[in-house]
Amino acid sequence: MSTIQSEAPKPRTPGQKLLSIEDLQVELGGKSILRGINTSIEKSKITALIGLNGSGKTTLLRAILNEYPYRGRIRYYCGHDHSKPTPEHIGYVPQKLNVDARLPLTVRDLLGLALQRRPLFFGIRRKVRDEMDQLLGRVKANHLLDSLVAKLSGGELQRVLLGLALQPQPELLLLDEPAAGIDFRDQEDFYSMIAGLNSVSGVTILLVSHELNVVDRHAHHVLCLKDGKIQCEGSPHDVLKGDVLADTFGEGKYIYHHHHH
Repeated sequence: MSTIQSEAPKPRTPGQKLLSIEDLQVELGGKSILRGINTSIEKSKITALIGLNGSGKTTLLRAILNEYPYRGRIRYYCGHDHSKPTPEHIGYVPQKLNVDARLPLTVRDLLGLALQRRPLFFGIRRKVRDEMDQLLGRVKANHLLDSLVAKLSGGELQRVLLGLALQPQPELLLLDEPAAGIDFRDQEDFYSMIAGLNSVSGVTILLVSHELNVVDRHAHHVLCLKDGKIQCEGSPHDVLKGDVLADTFGEGKYIYHHHHH
């Protein structure tokens, strides 16, 4: 049986936990995916989750969202009720959003569907329009408001999804390879924007990424996942080096530092 508990808010101190994960186990289709995860996510920090494909990274995010059945415990320390199927105050950006190219859905329509209850054919309320401008402004995407979702580039779509994930003001932001499909030259701007959101708002971020250079530059803490278990964890300085990476990814995994001028 899974248990999700909320506890009364406590004074913010360095290293304060936002959530803890105890003996988390997930089995899907008769296959064990997560095999006893024990860790905690610190408030106002960027934690990166790295590992090979199939190691359980996305499953861990979906378990935190309570979208997969699990055994063990996820305990929150933020004072909100997280016992509902989709916890409030958590933003989530998936790897990608598949949209039928024949569907004439604009970014305005997509945000309208998410932000208001009444049908779009009744129009979008002024308050909601102002909220759209504010959300897209935070991710530098106001110019995309009337663009067709199906015509957006990978980077443009991820900016829109990130903006939507920031409503309401989340305490925890889960990002599952958010730069997948984004051109290399645009990835650094995207990740710098995410780091800026963390720095300015203090939002806690759990980020899945295969880009170890990004993890090295922007993460405060790293969790290495292998075969459904945490292989190692620590600061990027301690984790992102040859012998530790070899244990997680196998021989031949290195960080190549790119210098931008």
